[in-house]
Amino acid sequence: MVTLDKTLLLQIINMIVLMFLLNRMLYKPVKQIIKERAVRLQGMRDDADGFEQRADQRQQEVDARMAEASGKAKAALDAARDEAQKAGDARLEAIREESEAMKEKKLAELKSEIEVARSSLDSGVQGFAKEMAGKILRRSL
Repeated sequence: MVTLDKTLLLQIINMIVLMFLLNRMLYKPVKQIIKERAVRLQGMRDDADGFEQRADQRQQEVDARMAEASGKAKAALDAARDEAQKAGDARLEAIREESEAMKEKKLAELKSEIEVARSSLDSGVQGFAKEMAGKILRRSL
């Protein structure tokens, strides 16, 4: 059975003093350290979120610049290709015109040669025809 005497009272006082000392020396400093760590950890998380947001923003800026540069490069390439096509078409047209002019010149030369040959043959044929007619008829015409 439990007896109530002064040792019980001493034990109660001892426990109260022990709780007070433990609270003051151990629990409060540990709670303070845990709270400071939580604050530091939250600060680090906020910093990490800020870095992540800035990284995403910079990545978007880089992507936008890359898209813009790609568009400019494509436009420049298309312009150069169109210019080259136009230059090639102009050169081809010049060659066609030159070829057509040469063809016309050669045709004119051939026609003049044909006319010369024809007139030469016509005069030769008339003489030949008279000669043949004379031989066939056995008299001179």
